[in-house]
Amino acid sequence: MRHPEGPRFAEDALPPGASAVLEIDAARLRANWQALRARHPRGGLAGVVKANAYGCGLEVIAPLLHAAGCRRFFTAHLSEALTLRRLLPETWIAVLNGLPRGAEEVFVEAKLLPVLGSLDEIAAWGAAAARRGQRLPAILHVDTGMARLGLEASAVARLAEAPERLAGIEVVLVMSHLMAAERPGDPLNELQLRRFRALAAQLPPAPLSLANSSGIFLGPAYAFDLARAGAGLYGLNPVPAHPNPLFFIGRLWARVLQVREIGAGEPVGYDASWRASRPSRIATLGLGYADGFPYRLGNRGVLHFDGRAVPLVGRVSMDLITCDVTDHPEVRPGSWLEAMGPDLPPETLATLAGTSPYEILTSLGGRIVRLGKPED
Repeated sequence: MRHPEGPRFAEDALPPGASAVLEIDAARLRANWQALRARHPRGGLAGVVKANAYGCGLEVIAPLLHAAGCRRFFTAHLSEALTLRRLLPETWIAVLNGLPRGAEEVFVEAKLLPVLGSLDEIAAWGAAAARRGQRLPAILHVDTGMARLGLEASAVARLAEAPERLAGIEVVLVMSHLMAAERPGDPLNELQLRRFRALAAQLPPAPLSLANSSGIFLGPAYAFDLARAGAGLYGLNPVPAHPNPLFFIGRLWARVLQVREIGAGEPVGYDASWRASRPSRIATLGLGYADGFPYRLGNRGVLHFDGRAVPLVGRVSMDLITCDVTDHPEVRPGSWLEAMGPDLPPETLATLAGTSPYEILTSLGGRIVRLGKPED
């Protein structure tokens, strides 16, 4: 899927003073949605839009996913779900982090599905159902080895022994979460699959969900009734040991604020960590670690201009980065350089910065303008 070398947005689409833009490609997002759904033919596919849609912008991503056909969404926090509810008034929304104490009425009024992962949460939701005199829908989360959230095997056994604990609760889904899905040969995957089947068999009959984006690629045994696609939707590689079968959906642009000429031997930035080996042109761009651009990319990162690599020189500072544009005479104040995109995906930046591509993407800050590029 070809992409243009320059930004597609118009300057008048930006707020005054914008110096960093994350441009979302709706066609690539739709293609990822369709590819993941095609690999999960047995059941449905939900979109995970937690953490501001993995840093890509919930208010941009959710309507685009809905237009692509997504009708079930997961968030992590209640606050995210309430924002999503305002964007999509009628859609199915579940909250992975469970039922906060005292939030039962908020869930009911906003028509949100709590993902119940403890007997206390089940009791609180059941009590809310009793107060209202109606059955309330919920998802049950069972822990198959992650040891984070979810009902332990002993708690599932107690539910099986006393099914009245679920009185008033309509179980619409039973789910768990894979811990090693990115490693297809890891025996933990099969162990969790066996545990999931065993635990689900003790609970009321309901649709089942185990696979995340990487789990979709583990094969039909992991498919069940619903998969929860998160990272893969945005183009993070769900099978890191192989070429990425999906498209990275974003292009992060940084605006050139100034260009100056310096002589050979002159330093740039904090600590004079880089010195010019020749007379050079240095562009200063409005992007820094306060925007989530990794500090560790100083003197080792690259950006792109018109499809060509531009070295990042000097430290990454809070609000600015500097690039050597000596070999790019077209770069002027107001030019846009690409700091992340299909040719500079989060995986590449993560390798250079010594971190996870998930962290690279979800760390993108609030000063970055998110724009949804229309499909071609």
